[in-house]
Amino acid sequence: MDRLKSYGNFIQVEHTLFSLPLILSGAFLAASGVPKLNILILILLAGIGARTAALGLNRIIDREIDRRNPRTAGRELPSGMITLRGALAVTFVGMLIYIISAYFICDLVLYLSPIPLIVFMSYPYMKRFTYLCHFGVGLGLALAPLGGWVAVTCSIKDLLSPILLSLFTLFWVSGFDIIYATLDEEFDRESGVFSFVSVFGTKRALSISALLHFLAFIVLVILYLYRFNTLYALPFLFVSGLLLLWEYKKSSNVDLAFFKINILVGLFVFIFVISGIYLP
Repeated sequence: MDRLKSYGNFIQVEHTLFSLPLILSGAFLAASGVPKLNILILILLAGIGARTAALGLNRIIDREIDRRNPRTAGRELPSGMITLRGALAVTFVGMLIYIISAYFICDLVLYLSPIPLIVFMSYPYMKRFTYLCHFGVGLGLALAPLGGWVAVTCSIKDLLSPILLSLFTLFWVSGFDIIYATLDEEFDRESGVFSFVSVFGTKRALSISALLHFLAFIVLVILYLYRFNTLYALPFLFVSGLLLLWEYKKSSNVDLAFFKINILVGLFVFIFVISGIYLP
């Protein structure tokens, strides 16, 4: 049980709550409602597999940095609670679930499936040479709405709606990754790890995070004006904006801002999409 708990903590299953609402938002938009059950199940499996692979790759690539950082030295891989071989096995299983799910969705999804994996393998290295690394994390999750859309349509036509959702995700995730980086400002600066926080300081970095979240909200407004013709979606749009503002206000409490508020943001964006589809 302790070993299972260690592997569960390693892949951080709860972080799937950040990506699944966006994947489902793209899928529901594409179907203008609930996708077919078999496709929905395959989308969920692909999302879980991809998220497992992404976090596994991140932990494996960053294991030496994590070992030197007092905040992360107790993580499962640098502390020795799980072996590198075990971490690689979990990551491989995640990739396998993702690829097999893509295969059963349609040929186009299978052909495009390496793109997220390339992003997942690339963005952990960005912090070694550029403070724009936060946008690498954002890009990884920004592919989620597009993935959900293509999984339902098996087409790359009429992509404006999912692209808007992806832009929202890019700005939102990049902004909250900056907030998360405030935990390591001193270590990153001393170790030569790049981030907006280590390069510009916490105050300026949080201002950039706030700007990105403002842009994320503007993109949601554009999506509303372009796709939805109902007043019922407006309350959920405004709540999403208020949650983004609250996240900035509570950025000093990273546990609240990063983990709890962000889960609510993803949930309310999904409800916003659902209400725009279903309510007249």
